[in-house]
Amino acid sequence: MPKTTPIRRRTWLLLGVLLVAALGLVVVSALPDADDTTAGGDRTAVGSTVPSAPASGSAARSVSPAPETTAPPAGQSEAVRRSLTTLDTLAVKGRAPRTGYEREQFGQSWSDDVSVTDGHNGCDTRNDILRRDLTDVALKPDTRGCVVLAGTLDDPYTRQTISFTRGPDTSAQIQIDHVVALSDAWQKGAQQLDADRRRDFANDPRNLQAVAGSANQRKSDGDAATWLPPNKSYRCTYVSRQIEVKSLYRLWVTPAEKDAMTRVLTACSGTAIPTSETASPPPTKTDRVAPASYFPNCAAARAAGATPLRLGQPGYRAALDGDGDGVACE
Repeated sequence: MPKTTPIRRRTWLLLGVLLVAALGLVVVSALPDADDTTAGGDRTAVGSTVPSAPASGSAARSVSPAPETTAPPAGQSEAVRRSLTTLDTLAVKGRAPRTGYEREQFGQSWSDDVSVTDGHNGCDTRNDILRRDLTDVALKPDTRGCVVLAGTLDDPYTRQTISFTRGPDTSAQIQIDHVVALSDAWQKGAQQLDADRRRDFANDPRNLQAVAGSANQRKSDGDAATWLPPNKSYRCTYVSRQIEVKSLYRLWVTPAEKDAMTRVLTACSGTAIPTSETASPPPTKTDRVAPASYFPNCAAARAAGATPLRLGQPGYRAALDGDGDGVACE
């Protein structure tokens, strides 16, 4: 047998080592990878924390979040919600023509011959409202506690404090506003009311407010879409009163008017809408005496709500008493 040389032995040894290494690699590759097993376990564990996709639509609804509600804003007062509810009962349509409108369509100014609060109490409506809305009131003697000679108004429209003195040059500083203007009412349903009902509307204390004359003039016959009180804190009350009156007399609102009312009311949040007393309080007795003044004519006296003028009382003068019976501007 031939003798194996050292070189050949080393060659065969090297080949053997390589063969063993190759066989080891084949065996290892056939086994599961330890990192893959661990990773697979980790993926399963992570996946178990996320809900699997629902098998049906009903399963999806069972886990979906609750839908957003349209409930009124938190803190919104019951009075505001009530006004919004009443607003939704009013008819919504366009403004009718102003054709035929005259102040006389609503009866004699400040008539006491009405079927509303303070009607037939022996006092005209203007003085009823002045007694209700003014403080520190001085009354005209011998008028059964009716006629207001002086007082102070805290105007809700402007937040001004106005000292009132009855007279031809001063009475117009405070005017009685129709919260729902007569012309506006005429164009939104009052044409269909009978004469008595229109007279009630014009003298209903719920629709009347003593205010600064300048604010009343700026308002004119505007509705909520065209005019609101400069005093923003009063707007909720103002709009709520308009809604109440329009509901009582079955008047409608225009689309723009309803939008404006809704904006005002939804911005009120927790603002309370005070309930204004509609009836005039009992007359306030006082020793104050208002300064005497005279009217240039009966038209001015009527505009100031001073008629009739009686002999011996402020404002009376013989030139206005045509029949000399002691009562002028009857």
